[in-house]
Amino acid sequence: MTIKFCSFASGSSGNCYLVKDDETAILIDAGISGKKIMQYLEETDTPPEQVQALLVTHEHIDHVQSLPILSKNLPNVLVYANEPTWDCNERPVPQNKRRTFTTGIDFSVGEFTVRSFHVSHDAAEPVGFSIIQENRQISILTDSGYVSDENLEEIAPADILVLESNHEEEMLLMGKYPYNVKRRILGNEGHLSNVTCGKCLARICHLISKPRRVLLGHLSRDNNDPSIAMLAVNNTLMENDVMPGGNLRIEIAQRKMRGDLLTLKGEK
Repeated sequence: MTIKFCSFASGSSGNCYLVKDDETAILIDAGISGKKIMQYLEETDTPPEQVQALLVTHEHIDHVQSLPILSKNLPNVLVYANEPTWDCNERPVPQNKRRTFTTGIDFSVGEFTVRSFHVSHDAAEPVGFSIIQENRQISILTDSGYVSDENLEEIAPADILVLESNHEEEMLLMGKYPYNVKRRILGNEGHLSNVTCGKCLARICHLISKPRRVLLGHLSRDNNDPSIAMLAVNNTLMENDVMPGGNLRIEIAQRKMRGDLLTLKGEK
């Protein structure tokens, strides 16, 4: 069965991703307008009835903005979050639409296995997700101040990986943000820099050598630029003996624009 993936938005102004097969669609986060998400579902030939799950990484508004309207307009959707996230979430979701998972315990949505894993961010219990079917894996890891060894082992098998490349450190340090905000972003519960992202990718490639597609995600509007992120990540990879291109295809998950619908085919 073919699996498809699309980034609807990735950044501090809103995040949303789509994973689907022929029968089931899953949304990860809902941090942009419900109208825009419904538009992108239509553009990717995803009927609203096909969306069975909406997975929530954490309770910050750029990840949960449209939970109320989507829980209403997607007739079959169930909204999944861990208990600490539900406790801190301020966006109303009907009780019959709520589902609670335990971080680290797999659960199923259609033919997909969903695996959540801890990340380091200033939220109640933030997570990343791997969505797996047969031998294919899509992983999303953003909003984390660092990447643990356990995180690297989790995302290394991914065929499609969204990995945070939030800021260029010198741009952040020289920029207009207040000192306490800069300190938060640079801290262990903040966001990954371009260089840290590149180092993580290098370690992943050394752990498992395979074809993979990587989307650099959650780029800052003020402290990064797509061209700078690509250059910094590629330079860091080469400094760590990994050559971009070939088996490692890298692109940008745009902040306010739907990406291409990417396809993973199963083995014959």
